[in-house]
Amino acid sequence: MEIMAAASPTVVFDVGNVLLRWDPRLVYRELIPEPERLDWFMQNVCTAAWNIEQDRGRSWADAVALLVSQHPEWEREIRAYDERWHESIPGIVEDSVAVLTELKGRGDKVYAITNFSREKWAECLIRFPFLQSFDGVIVSAHERLIKPDPAIFELLMQRYDLAAGDCIFVDDSARNVAAAGALGMQTVHFIEPIDLRSALRERGLTL
Repeated sequence: MEIMAAASPTVVFDVGNVLLRWDPRLVYRELIPEPERLDWFMQNVCTAAWNIEQDRGRSWADAVALLVSQHPEWEREIRAYDERWHESIPGIVEDSVAVLTELKGRGDKVYAITNFSREKWAECLIRFPFLQSFDGVIVSAHERLIKPDPAIFELLMQRYDLAAGDCIFVDDSARNVAAAGALGMQTVHFIEPIDLRSALRERGLTL
């Protein structure tokens, strides 16, 4: 009787700081060159909590208008977060994109779950065409769900007929990794320097 080889696990990527480098502070290298002043601005004006609402589906126009009304003295800097947003994405994470390209090249199905605004995701699909190569993507703003909500992982599995135990989820956020692991996914906490190929091999992927 022929014995069937076990299927290779399916890789599910995060995007920001796994495939694309992202640091919003890069927008302010000239606008707010003083490190302590920039720290204050990022903690009190263009905060992570404000930014995540764009990932949840709020438009950038509404987000900027809200913040300018609250902090009119920072209007130029607030508008820069939106208008110069692509400066916060200096490029790709080369090794990760190479792994993605290799997996796709040999015919593996590859997926992504990303916290991303609707507008910036559309722009990044043009700027970084490899983002169009996924067999399925869950974009938080499209679904109004944000990692680490378990519902966003469950949506991926339901929509693309995946089993949690057959997936390896790669993310730079410890909270997101923990949420995926709690649902039964294998996980890779992506913190550079990291040998992603080795990490995936250790979890059963042939590369």
